[in-house]
Amino acid sequence: MLPLNDTEPNRYSMFPIMTVLLIAVNSLVLAWELTLPAETLNAVFWLFGFTPSLMWSREGAGMISSITSVFLHGGIFHLVSNMLFLWVFGRRVEDACGPVRFLLYYLVAGTSADFITALVQPHEAIPGIGASGAIFGVMGAYLLLFPEGRIRALWIIYIIPTWPKIRAFWFVLYYLVIQIPPALDSFMNGVHYGIGYWAHIGGFVACIFIFLFLKPEAFARYMSNVAV
Repeated sequence: MLPLNDTEPNRYSMFPIMTVLLIAVNSLVLAWELTLPAETLNAVFWLFGFTPSLMWSREGAGMISSITSVFLHGGIFHLVSNMLFLWVFGRRVEDACGPVRFLLYYLVAGTSADFITALVQPHEAIPGIGASGAIFGVMGAYLLLFPEGRIRALWIIYIIPTWPKIRAFWFVLYYLVIQIPPALDSFMNGVHYGIGYWAHIGGFVACIFIFLFLKPEAFARYMSNVAV
């Protein structure tokens, strides 16, 4: 199940400039990565990716790498899937925050994702890269602000593509729930996955901070139980 678009219009602005800029910057960084030899690219991941064991041992860039890591991706599919989710859920969250506040929240969510990962997996020695932790934070913010929102999603049923509208509550809940079993498996049994499930959960947890980044009008509407 893949999101295609949010079916509701923006309230405050017509164009999500920061969401588009984030997609552009991530795309440019990946284009740069693809020009690098394998050894150099590996060094870039170690230098700018987030590695919990290095943070706790006070080596490398520490928590600063939690900022740089959200702009690195492991390939085109990794980038495209993350940017699709960012586009679908980021547009209206940015509308409620404004471009600068949205960027700050995005980075806070990415930092939260890495911090939770460092707490749960302090000995992890493989650098984590990708924007998915920050994007789970955006999804969580969308869920809090627009629980009645509708997401047009792509389903493949018996090889026949369909694209029904799904309530945001169920869509986001589904993606959150499927993170839990592998996250617990990695924590309890030490199983290594190629996906940062704890980063996803940690990013989602950051949604509680979204109210610190809302426009005054959007915050007032939310507190008055009026649609943001």
